[in-house]
This record gives sequence, C-alpha cells and structure tokens, in this order.
Amino acid sequence: MTTRVQFYHNAENPLALACELTQRAWTGGRQVALRLPDAASARALDQLLWSFDQLAFIPHVMTDSPLAGETPVVIGRAESAAWPHEDVLVNLADDVPAGFERFRILVEIVGQDEARKLPARARWKHYKERQLPLQAFDAVRREAI
Repeated sequence: MTTRVQFYHNAENPLALACELTQRAWTGGRQVALRLPDAASARALDQLLWSFDQLAFIPHVMTDSPLAGETPVVIGRAESAAWPHEDVLVNLADDVPAGFERFRILVEIVGQDEARKLPARARWKHYKERQLPLQAFDAVRREAI
C-alpha cells in the first residue's frame, strides 16, 4: 500500500479545516488520527471538535485514552507515535510524521503565514522524493491546484 498525500494550502484557520475534513472522513466511514504540535493545540482541537458544527457529533478522544482503540477519531501530539489505527493521518505539525507510511492517506494542512509554508515545502519535497502520490488543494477556494 502506498500512502496518498494531500496538501491543503492557504488554510485561514487550520484547526477549523481539520474539523471539517475529519467530519467528512468520519461520516464516510474512515478512521482519523489528528497530529498536533503540542498539548495546547491538541486541547484546542478537542474543544473545537465539540463545537464547530452544532448539528454534528464526531466521536473522538486523546491517544492516551483507554478508549482510543475503539474510537474512530483520535487526537495526539507530534511526539506520539502510537496511533490505534492506520487509515487517515491529519498532520498539523511542522515536521514529517514518523511512521506516516503505515497510513492510507496523509493530509497536510498548511496555514497562510510564512512560518508554516517553509516547513510545508520541505515536507512536500520529502514526499515527492519518495515518489508518493501528491495532491494539492487551495483551502480557501476549495479546489485542486
């Protein structure tokens, strides 16, 4: 199995986009791992998943929860490599996720600030050098680029 990599560039609010993509994936029957750079952003995403859509419920827990193996959406910090499933990995950290090759799909969300674009370019190059299938989308216009 080859990991497919999707980059969502120019995201106005990367956490909100992560919620939207997670909702879409989960309602489509996928399992999602959300990789955040630190504990504070992981907590922020946890709270946002509860409130971003008043009509949606996305079952989710942190990776250290005893229910992580039974829950379709898990949230973890970048240094956490113990994901309970290997379907979709959403990366919101600036580095290449260790073990990303185990996942069917890797989603990279890139914000609008230059501080996020530079490491994203390095990740794109990393995946391209490994000849992985790459797709790029403009997160604002919601179209392929």
